Amino acid sequence: MVESSFDDKTECLTIFVDGRFDYSCHKLFKEAFVSANKAASVYEIDLSRVTYLDSSALGMLLLLRDHAGGEKADVRLKKPNGAVLDILKIANFHRLFDIEE
Repeated sequence: MVESSFDDKTECLTIFVDGRFDYSCHKLFKEAFVSANKAASVYEIDLSRVTYLDSSALGMLLLLRDHAGGEKADVRLKKPNGAVLDILKIANFHRLFDIEE
């Protein structure tokens, strides 16, 4: 399940992912940041409820980063659990994203 909310004051788009973060989330995840059409300057992905993450999820995070401005983007991955954090580190995502434990 994927949900999102936008805070007008902070210009922050928060995307919540619950359960399995895999290809089945692709459409909803992409819609969350593309169709928002808000002037988001900060993107937060709440991973606290993610139980499984695969390579397609990593690809979706990279798509979001590109959409947000690439290297200059402010994209934060929040509260990944142990297994999800391990996958993110193995994929060197800590070099591309701010990971807030």
